[in-house]
Amino acid sequence: MCVPVRKPGWVSSRRLFEQKLSDLHKCGNLIQIKQVHAQIIRAHLHHDPYVVPKLIAAFSLCRQIALAVKVFDEIPEPNVHVYNAMIRAHTQNSQSSQAFATFFNMQSNGVLPDNFTYSLLLKACLGKTWFHVIQMLHTHIEKCGFCSDIFVPNALIDSYSKCGPVGVSAAKKLFMVMGVRDIVSWNSMIGGLVKFGELGEARHLFDEMPERDFVTWNTMLDGYVKAGQMSEAFEFFQRMPERNVVSWSTIVSGYSKAGDMEMARMLFDKMPVKNLVTWTIIISGYAKKGIANEANCLYDQMEEAGLKPDDGTIISILAACAESGLLRLGEKVHASIERNRYRCCTEVSNALVDMYAKCGSLDEAYKVFEGIRKKDLISWNVMLHGFATHGHGEKALQLFARMKKKGFSPDAVTFIGILCACTHAGLVEEGLHYFQSMDREYGIVPQVEHYGCVVDLLGRGGRLEEAFRLVNSMPVEPNAVIWSSFLGACRVHNAVDLAGEVLDHLAKLESSNPGNFSMLSNIYAAAGNWESVANMRLKMRSAGMQKASGASSIEVNEEVHEFKVFDESHPQSDKIYHMIGKLNQDLKRVGYVPIVR
Repeated sequence: MCVPVRKPGWVSSRRLFEQKLSDLHKCGNLIQIKQVHAQIIRAHLHHDPYVVPKLIAAFSLCRQIALAVKVFDEIPEPNVHVYNAMIRAHTQNSQSSQAFATFFNMQSNGVLPDNFTYSLLLKACLGKTWFHVIQMLHTHIEKCGFCSDIFVPNALIDSYSKCGPVGVSAAKKLFMVMGVRDIVSWNSMIGGLVKFGELGEARHLFDEMPERDFVTWNTMLDGYVKAGQMSEAFEFFQRMPERNVVSWSTIVSGYSKAGDMEMARMLFDKMPVKNLVTWTIIISGYAKKGIANEANCLYDQMEEAGLKPDDGTIISILAACAESGLLRLGEKVHASIERNRYRCCTEVSNALVDMYAKCGSLDEAYKVFEGIRKKDLISWNVMLHGFATHGHGEKALQLFARMKKKGFSPDAVTFIGILCACTHAGLVEEGLHYFQSMDREYGIVPQVEHYGCVVDLLGRGGRLEEAFRLVNSMPVEPNAVIWSSFLGACRVHNAVDLAGEVLDHLAKLESSNPGNFSMLSNIYAAAGNWESVANMRLKMRSAGMQKASGASSIEVNEEVHEFKVFDESHPQSDKIYHMIGKLNQDLKRVGYVPIVR
């Protein structure tokens, strides 16, 4: 008779410990890591060259770099693997200088680097300022003979390609002399060319490639999309032998950013598998275009499909709402956050404040702002700009004073908000005081945007001569925005002679902008100089200029309606113009006579 054998109900504690050690470098739970660390110390393994790199990697994964350094410092004679683990930890935590300091320490202690050392150091080289460092590493690699390991030259190509046109040129030279290339070599080179807009050369390499993978196809597709070449992108998309969710998301994103929501929606609907990124792209696209009904419906469908928005989704959709003024969708996202008890990070809370402020719901913006537990400088700046934009100058300045009391130092963005607040509230002297304090008290050199704010401040306050002197004495070249703002001030204060001078400057920067000539024409009309009005209109006609009509938009019943002068595209335009006609009759009945400019 065969008796079934029972499995033991106990598991060796040693076996469990070994399992934890083998997976330690992948653990992201700090409490568990500390527990295993205690077990490592009790087992006298805290100097073990196999265990220590795993422990350093685990602390690095949890962003606990100080603990990783402490583990490293306890090793009396670290080998190359331990040094590599520490270099990787610094690189992963964006501590490039410390990564190189560890490398120099390694060299001074006589430990020879291996191929992984250089690949890790190359990852620490971020951007064009590191170009010469990459060149020095390249020289070291050549001397040590590590170029034969294809992993190392591939890392060099990738690092060079992040250093702008000069780096891409160096990457091309290296790529051309490589005796052996794998698919990563080709993809890195094509990616570098695409990033800096060299699509023709990238396509030439693509066509020469012996084999291609998803990365290759998606890199080229992304290049066409980012260049705005949607016809080429769609043709390329159709040629793809296989498409993954990245391919579909890229093409949907391209049409969405181009404003072609019909094409974006058609492709979105055809997608075999949709993920959170794709839903975010299509909802944000509709929101930016102000197509509220579609954006709202899709957001509901996304939630019904069981997809929970993450930080990226929420921030993207709220940014789109802020841009187009879709308050209802923004409120829906906020309600979803509260319903799901979503723990908002500071970035999400900042996006909510920005959305409410830009949609004109300042009370709600302030309520969210007050609820942010860990405010950063962006939190204060967003709320301050909200008050400033909507004319609450005193509230903005009070918030600024409170911000400083909390220990936050203002930056250049803060002062744009402060100067804007003073401008809208008519606080000229206060604005000038804050402008002068930028460099004097905070060491912030005013940029052209700050000068523009002060010119606008003085112009609205009627101090035109002072504003004109400031424009002419600026250490930076005044742009068209500053001159246009000044021209607007000349119109408000009927400064005819000064307006002519301003237009001369504007004509050099924006010779074909009809708005500037139209504004000067209005200034002449206000002064009764009809001969100059006629000359200005004649000049505009002879140059073929036509001022673009202004547009107004309003959200009604979760739909944004846009109106232009003499526009009859709205489905209810007959009723609208009938109402305007009735309003005109009512105005005439009470004696109102419009002034024709």
